[in-house]
Amino acid sequence: MGRRRPSSSRRRHGCRDHLVVAPLWVAYDANLGTLLRTCDAVGACMAVPWTPHYRAALARGNTVPGRTCVHPVAPTKDGWLDEQRRRGSRVVAVELTDDATPLPRATARTERTVVLLGHEHHGVPPDTLEAADETIAIPMTGRGVSLNVAVAGSLVLYRMAGLM
Repeated sequence: MGRRRPSSSRRRHGCRDHLVVAPLWVAYDANLGTLLRTCDAVGACMAVPWTPHYRAALARGNTVPGRTCVHPVAPTKDGWLDEQRRRGSRVVAVELTDDATPLPRATARTERTVVLLGHEHHGVPPDTLEAADETIAIPMTGRGVSLNVAVAGSLVLYRMAGLM
């Protein structure tokens, strides 16, 4: 007899539209698919530039059956971020900065929050970073200075969703 999956794993995507991850500068396709899976797990949405690169990466990397919550970012990243701020969203960048909140001290969010993830090699652009309401950094004890963007984004999403 096969194992039955809990009914909650068969539910439709439960995005509550209060937590949005925005990997606006990500280059590697696999990172987008992994982040989309995490969004489904925590009830978050993903916002991405609606370019051929992102559309193709999400089509290949979407391993979540059924509906997912993806918001197209158009026409420009800066314009989209300005609109999010006008809607009252708190903008949080995941980046190593001197004044960043360490992830273990970050709190779960109930207000609309946009989590910015940067390019795998260059991070969040400096002008966007300066405009963020908060910066969160993931403490590291090893020799590496950063994590893969999908892993970092997943950790922050779980924390922001109040699941860890």
